[in-house]
Amino acid sequence: MQLQRFFELNPRIAVAYSGGVDSSYLLYAAKAAGCDVQAYLLKSQFQPRFELDDAVDITGDIGVALIVDEFDILNEPEVVKNPPDRCYYCKTKIFGRLWELARKDGYIFLCDGTNADDDESDRPGMRALRELGVLSPLRDSGLSKSEIRRLSEQAGLRTHNKPSYACLATRIPAGTKITSQHLEKIEGTEKALANMGFSDFRVRFLPPNGAKIQVTDNQWDIAATQRKEILTVLKPFFDSIVLDLVCR
Repeated sequence: MQLQRFFELNPRIAVAYSGGVDSSYLLYAAKAAGCDVQAYLLKSQFQPRFELDDAVDITGDIGVALIVDEFDILNEPEVVKNPPDRCYYCKTKIFGRLWELARKDGYIFLCDGTNADDDESDRPGMRALRELGVLSPLRDSGLSKSEIRRLSEQAGLRTHNKPSYACLATRIPAGTKITSQHLEKIEGTEKALANMGFSDFRVRFLPPNGAKIQVTDNQWDIAATQRKEILTVLKPFFDSIVLDLVCR
């Protein structure tokens, strides 16, 4: 089904919004198609502050109101235990809450930004979306990530070249209990590295208290030459620090 046709059939939708490339384009396209569209963002400990700031700015650009709801994801035992399918439990809780908010406002369709490149076999969270009846119009329309970026650039969206971002919980290896201390360390050090000029990188937690930095190929030499600066940032938080030789 073409995206425009989806909006014709579903002219009133709620969008689970993150401030990323996909959900931003979905929100823009729905607004441009004349839909009655409302954006919802659930703020948990898994999202860094900059994501909320971006979401507020971008929805303002698009002209769609954003409803933000706080959610204590660390109060969910199955999520905190961090099994290999943690994302399933996390999405079930988060989208369950988003459905509550959307239905309270009278919406009967909740959409997310899953695209045609997203592989369900590698994303347990997509099973939760299917079970909860969340619609994925970008995926159903066959739009790939690269196509969404191209369309976003045409639309003048600032997100067209925004690096893909996964929640902070993905930095903690499966089987390691997720704590607020781990998340705060990761968020703080990633923010510091971003302020140093790095982009599209990860700081991953290595138990018991180590960190692994992953950067893209074009930033590897920069990371090596800025060794002392990186150590200054990370050493107060981690006992050991390694730079991943396999580029992201």
